[in-house]
Amino acid sequence: MSERPDVPDDRTARIDPGALPNRLPPVPPSPAAGPPPPVGGPDTGGRAGRRGRALDPEAAARARAAAGLPAHDPEPAEPPHGAPGGGGERGRADVPGADDETARVPSVVEPAGSRPEAPVDRDDDPDTDDPDTDDPDADGSSDHDDDGVASHRTGQRTRRASTFGRAAGLTALGALVPGTALLAAGRKRVGAVVLAVFVVLLAGLLWLATAGRRTAVRAAVDPDLLLGAAVGVGVLALGWVAVVGAGYGLLVPRRTSRLQKGLGAVLVLALSAAVVVPAVTVVQLATAQRELVDTVFADRESATVVPPADPVDPFGDKERVNVLLLGGDGGDGREGVRTDSVIVASIETATGATTLFSLPRNLEDLPFPEGSPLAELFPDGFDAGSESESLLNAVYRNGPALYPDALGVPSADPGADWLKLGVGAALGLTIDYYVLVNLDGFSQLVDALGGITVNVNYYVPIGGEPSLGVLPDAYIAPGPGQEMDGPRALDFARGRFGLSDYQRMDRQRCVLDAIVAAADPVTLLTRYQQLAATTSDIVSTDVPQAVLGEFVDLAFLVKDAGIRSVVFDDTVITPAYPDYDAMRLLVQQALGAAPAPAPAPAPSSSAAPTTSAAPAPATDAGPVDEVSNACAYDPAAAQAALDAGEPPTRG
Repeated sequence: MSERPDVPDDRTARIDPGALPNRLPPVPPSPAAGPPPPVGGPDTGGRAGRRGRALDPEAAARARAAAGLPAHDPEPAEPPHGAPGGGGERGRADVPGADDETARVPSVVEPAGSRPEAPVDRDDDPDTDDPDTDDPDADGSSDHDDDGVASHRTGQRTRRASTFGRAAGLTALGALVPGTALLAAGRKRVGAVVLAVFVVLLAGLLWLATAGRRTAVRAAVDPDLLLGAAVGVGVLALGWVAVVGAGYGLLVPRRTSRLQKGLGAVLVLALSAAVVVPAVTVVQLATAQRELVDTVFADRESATVVPPADPVDPFGDKERVNVLLLGGDGGDGREGVRTDSVIVASIETATGATTLFSLPRNLEDLPFPEGSPLAELFPDGFDAGSESESLLNAVYRNGPALYPDALGVPSADPGADWLKLGVGAALGLTIDYYVLVNLDGFSQLVDALGGITVNVNYYVPIGGEPSLGVLPDAYIAPGPGQEMDGPRALDFARGRFGLSDYQRMDRQRCVLDAIVAAADPVTLLTRYQQLAATTSDIVSTDVPQAVLGEFVDLAFLVKDAGIRSVVFDDTVITPAYPDYDAMRLLVQQALGAAPAPAPAPAPSSSAAPTTSAAPAPATDAGPVDEVSNACAYDPAAAQAALDAGEPPTRG
C-alpha cells in the first residue's frame, strides 16, 4: 500500500518469467470481441488509441490465474492525469511471455468499445485559439472557438485586428461608415450589404436636401409618411448600433487587458450614443410635425370649402388660389376676437406669382355675394347697429353673434366663413381658404424663433388708447435692424396711438416678413418642437390635408416668382364710403385680368387709382408695390423723427 494518498496503489504482480511452468500460447480473440485492438504502432493522439492496447479479458484472466492472483481486483480510483497509470492508460499490462523481464497484470481490464470515447481537447495553449494563427481548413474556415460556427456556415475567416488601437480605430470608422468594420474583419458579404444600404440611404438624403427638396417638404405634410419615417429611423438606428457592436466584437484581439476591455466598452457606448441621439431627435421632430399637421389641418367643418373634384389634382384647372390671411387681435381684457389684419393672397397656380391685397380694419359696409343668405340679411352691407361695431374688424365676432344660423350649414369657424364671403365679394374674388393667426399668441411664436429683426422709421407707441385719450407708456425709437423679442414685436405690430391704421398694416406685414427671415433651417431644427407647439396654439385654418402637397408646390413657385402688394389705404379708397366697383377693377388690373385704362388728361380727386396690368413691379405712382419696400430702413425719415423728439407719454 502506498503511504501517499495522492499516489494510487500499484497492485501489479511482478514475477520471474522463469518461475512459470511454461509459456501460455497465444489465445485467439473471441468472436464477440471483434477484431483485435492495436497494441503497438504510432500514437493516434487520442485516448481511444491508448485503450486499444488493453488485453483480451480471457487472456488476462488466465494470466492472473497463472500468477496466483484472484480472478478480479477491486477497481482503483481514477488517478489524476499524468500520474502513474493515468492519462488513459489505466490498468495497462504487458502479456506474460513478452521480452520484458516482468509482467504487468491489470487489475481491471476493459474490453475495447465497452465505454464511449470522449473527445480530447489537446488545445491547451490559449494563444492557438486565435484564428489568425491557425491553419484554415480546405474551405478557408477555422475550427476554433465561436468563430468556427460562423466560419463553417459562411465559409469566411474572421480576421482580428493585430492591436487594440487598430480595433478601436476600425470600429470608429465602422460607426461613421457602416460596413467597413465588418469588411476589415473578413465578413465580406455582410459588410458589403451593410455598406451598400448605407450608400443608398446617404445618396437618398443628399438628393432630398438638394434636387428633392420639394419631395421632402411634401412628405413633411403627410401624417402617414411622417409616421413611417419615425419608425424607419428608429429601426435604422437599432441596426446601426448592432453593426457597431458586431464590428468591435469581431475585430478586438482575444488577449486584451482589463483596461482595454473597459476602454472598448466605453468606445462602443459612445459610438452608439452618437447614433442614437440624432435618431431620437429626428423621431421627435417627425412626431412634432405630425402632431402639428393633424392639429392645424384637422379637416374641420366649413361652409365655404368646396371639396376638390379630383383628389389627385385638387387645384385642377384653377388659375388662381385665393387665401384669406387674418390676424386676430384677441387676448386678455379683450372681448372676442377682432381681425385687425385682413390680407388676401392671390396665387397664380402656374407660376406662383402672388399679389397681396391689404384691407383697412375700418372698412365699412362690407358686401356679401348676391343671392347668398348673408346678402339677404345685409343688402346694403354689414351693419351691426353702430359704426364701431360695423367695421371690417368686427365682422368676425359680430356676424355669427347676430345670426348664428345664417350660413345654413355647420361651420367650425363661422366668423372666418363670414369674412371669406364678404371680403371675396368686396374684391371680386372667390376666397378658397383662410388662415387665422391669433396675435395674442404671436409673441410666443417670435420668442420660439429667438426674436426678429426689423427696421423702425418713426416712433412707435407702446400701449395707449386713442379713443379715450390715454397716452402710451413708452415708444420704440427709430433705428435700423432692431432686435425684438415676442412682447416688443407685438407692441411694434399693434401700436397705433397718434398713427394711422395704414401705418400699422405696413408694420404687420413687416413683422411677417421678419418672421420668415428668422425661420432659417438651423433655427427651425433647433427650435422646431417649441415652434410646432406654439403654432398649433395660435393658428387655425380650413385648408384640408388633401391639398397640402399642392400648397407645397405653390410655395416653391412663390419663392422664385416674388410677392407684390396692393394696400387699400386712404390714398386709394375712402374706408367710410368705399367704392367697391373701383376696388374690384383695381384687383383685376393688378392680376392682369383687365386692361389698364388710358391715362386721364388731368388728375381728379375722385378718380380711382390704377395700376399696370403687366406683372412687373409698379412705379411709385401706383398702389402696387414690392413688400420689402415698406420694410426697408429710411434714414431720412428716421432722422427727421429723432430730430422732432419723442412724443409725450403717460409718465
